[in-house]
Amino acid sequence: MAYKYLAAIDMGTNSFRLIVARVNENGTFRIIDKEKELIRLASHEGKGLSIITEQEMKTAIKALKKFKALADFYHASLRTVATSAVREAKNKYEFIAKVKKETGIDVQVIEGHHEARLIFLGMQYAIPLKDKKAICFDIGGGSTEFISAENCKILFAESVRIGAVRLTKRFFSDFVVNEYSLKKCEEYVEEHILGNLNINPHRKFDIAVGSSGTILATASFIYFMKNKKLKKELNGMKFYREDLMEISDYILSRKTLEERLKIKGLEKKRADIIPAGLVILRKIFELFKLESMTVSANALRTGIIIESMNRLK
Repeated sequence: MAYKYLAAIDMGTNSFRLIVARVNENGTFRIIDKEKELIRLASHEGKGLSIITEQEMKTAIKALKKFKALADFYHASLRTVATSAVREAKNKYEFIAKVKKETGIDVQVIEGHHEARLIFLGMQYAIPLKDKKAICFDIGGGSTEFISAENCKILFAESVRIGAVRLTKRFFSDFVVNEYSLKKCEEYVEEHILGNLNINPHRKFDIAVGSSGTILATASFIYFMKNKKLKKELNGMKFYREDLMEISDYILSRKTLEERLKIKGLEKKRADIIPAGLVILRKIFELFKLESMTVSANALRTGIIIESMNRLK
C-alpha cells in the first residue's frame, strides 16, 4: 500500500502542537507522531494579546524548527495554522516574515469561524456525532470556540475572545485568585458569550463535547481525584457538572500559584492559567445548562489534517 504523510502545526496562544499523520490510499489516516511546546504567545507585553515580544519570537522559532525537522523526517507535507494570538498581534506580519525566513514555514493565519470549523472536523474524528445534535466547545489560550451541529452539519461555528491566557492576563496577572477578580472574570465571560448573537445557548442537544487544554486538564484532574492515578487516554471520557464544581472549588480555593503548584494530579504548567480556564468552563456549563461533557482528544490539528486530505481529493 502506498502512503502519504501529512503534518499539521497548531500555533496556539498557550502552546504550539504538531501531529504527523500517515494517510492510506483508502482515505483513512493514523496519527504516528506528535510534539508539544509551551509558548504563551503575546502574553508578556501590552494589553490583550497585542504584541509578540522578541523573546517569544525566539522561543516560537526554536519550536517550529524542531517541528519542521520532524515533519521533514517523514517527508510530510506540512501545513501551519496560527490562531488568536497571531491574528490579533500588531506585529504579526513581522513575526510571520521572520518565521518564513528562519524556518521556511509558511504560516496561515485563520479567522475564528474557520478555526471553529476545523476543531469540529477534529472532534468528528474522535467522537461519533452522526445522527446526533451536538454542542461543542474548545477552550484555548486566546479564544473559545462554540459549535452547534446536527447530524454533523454545522448550525453555528463561532469564536469568542475569551481564553485561559487572555483572561489570566486581564484578571489574574499576579496569578492570585480573589473573590473580586473571579466575579469580574465571570461577568466578562458571560457578557462575551451572550454578546455573540449567533450563539444559541438554548438549542437542544444530545451530546456536549469539549476539547483542548482547560477541558483536557479538568477531565484528567477529575479522574485523578477519583482514582488516585492519571488516565493515559482521555478521549471519550465523560465528566459531570457536580465533578466540575467540586474540583473547581477545590482548585480556586488555592489562591496563589504556589498553592496550586502543590496540588497533586494537576498539570504543573497549567497551574497559573487554570483559574481563568475554569471560570470559562463553569460559565459554559451554566449558560448551556450542561449536566455532562464528553472529552474529545482531537481538535484543531486533526481538523487541519482532514481539511488537507479533502483538498488533496
